[in-house]
Amino acid sequence: MTRSSASYERWQRRTDRPLLVLALLFLVVFTVPLYAPDLPRTVQAALVINVAVWIAFAIDYLMRLLLAPDRRAFVRRHVPDLLAIVVPFLRPLRLIRLAGVLGSASRRVGAHTQLRMTTYLVAAVVVLLFVSAGLILDAERDAENANITNAGDALWWASTTVTTVGYGDRFPVTGQGRLVAVLLMLGGIALLGIVTASIAAWFVKHFSALAAKEAALEAEVSDTSASLASIAARLERIEARLGER
Repeated sequence: MTRSSASYERWQRRTDRPLLVLALLFLVVFTVPLYAPDLPRTVQAALVINVAVWIAFAIDYLMRLLLAPDRRAFVRRHVPDLLAIVVPFLRPLRLIRLAGVLGSASRRVGAHTQLRMTTYLVAAVVVLLFVSAGLILDAERDAENANITNAGDALWWASTTVTTVGYGDRFPVTGQGRLVAVLLMLGGIALLGIVTASIAAWFVKHFSALAAKEAALEAEVSDTSASLASIAARLERIEARLGER
């Protein structure tokens, strides 16, 4: 590992947990007003928190860019991170960096890849559900003929929509709400595809390992049979020599 690579890895290890905390803080600041608009708002405090979180993620991105061995490759591989800075709304998605922390701890038990994928999915689903429910509630709460008017309705609608079930008992009536619904449906289809692909990949890997073990066992049995046949042939020759005497 080069000096630059070592510095990059060291920086990422040191910033994983603090940035996770900041992402959670931003998520709270973003969603609480959507669910409880009547609570007394400390606008200045929320603004300070948002700016502080944005600065922290911007500094993190720039530091990793400077420390990366190949900066062009870094930019290509970290487009979501760049979007999280350019488009502040996407910052809660940085919760998936929790996979880096858990993955480092899981390397000793050899579960890094599976744990990382599971964490990605769980974080994505949680963020998608709560943010979408908050946005739909904010759009529909005071609309005429609205049927999504409280947090329970919003979370129920988000859950049925993201899973592509769509019971139809709750639905948006505003343009903003329908836009949120379209994005949530696309996100649900994408997540469903990822889950299906992950399960299929697990089965393929599992059965490939079993096939490899079976092939190795057959080869071992074949070698054993050949050895036994060779021993039997030698014994026959010995018996034939003894019979001649």
